[in-house]
Amino acid sequence: MPNIKPVSDLTKNGRGRYAIVDIEEYEKNQATIKLLSKLMEAEKAIKTGDEWLTEEQVEDDLGL
Repeated sequence: MPNIKPVSDLTKNGRGRYAIVDIEEYEKNQATIKLLSKLMEAEKAIKTGDEWLTEEQVEDDLGL
């Protein structure tokens, strides 16, 4: 049996609990999160003096 809920269950105390997002927007957000994560790793590597990555390594990590 499908799990069907009334619209009133989508909010609680006047605040939204769920969001319906277009799949393209979702994928764009996921790609942004991945990019920001890689940028944070790079910033940390620069601060700690870790080894630098080659352009090819970066492209491989980002799936380009």
